[in-house]
Amino acid sequence: MTQAPPYRPYPYQVRYSTTTGAPLATRITTSSTELMQLGVAFLVLTVDFTLILGYGSLLDRSLGYSAITASVVVVSALAALTAFVAHEMAHKVAAQRMGAWAEFRYAPIMLLFSLLIAFVVGFLFAAPGATVVSGMSDRREWGRTSLAGPVSNIGFAAIFYAAAVGMYSIGSSLFAPLLILAYFNAWFGAFNLIPFGILDGAKVFAWNKGAWAGAICTAGALALVTIASLSYGTPLLVR
Repeated sequence: MTQAPPYRPYPYQVRYSTTTGAPLATRITTSSTELMQLGVAFLVLTVDFTLILGYGSLLDRSLGYSAITASVVVVSALAALTAFVAHEMAHKVAAQRMGAWAEFRYAPIMLLFSLLIAFVVGFLFAAPGATVVSGMSDRREWGRTSLAGPVSNIGFAAIFYAAAVGMYSIGSSLFAPLLILAYFNAWFGAFNLIPFGILDGAKVFAWNKGAWAGAICTAGALALVTIASLSYGTPLLVR
């Protein structure tokens, strides 16, 4: 997800403030603030995924279903790293390569809320923060920067799904966690492409409706395929 400062020309409604006066950069830069906040968001999301995959909801735990193991933690960390961190860093790299200033900033209240939802309901409410961008001037730049995140998710979803097919074909049980990783990436990409509010899809849609349609159809198809595969217990079309 990307955010824009309200003091700059911008074709969408924005309601949040950002860092001001930051110099433009043509190379990839970061700061201790960004690294710290990105690390906190990564750790919180890893806990979220661990609670969801290992414990489920409070009802699941009351029925005796609980299994937080080392493998669950590893899969959770990989899900947070690929579905979230890579998504935000794709926004950052795209923006900085176009000469804009861009850094990730977390949303502490939303991080705490995500933990609560994951613990009680067993559901991922992922709004841990956003890549804040300053220095862009037109819809094309905003659209391309916003599209970079979901494209990262689509790429990871496809890679994980292909790897799951490969593992299943040789009889390895690793196909199951790979399907889960493909699902989270596909879902995260598809959700962010919804053309509404501050989501990436609103900016991509305003810039290039064809690019938006292609991206959301691809992400949606991958999400459906991975959901069906998880339901069947095998990668789709290879059972």
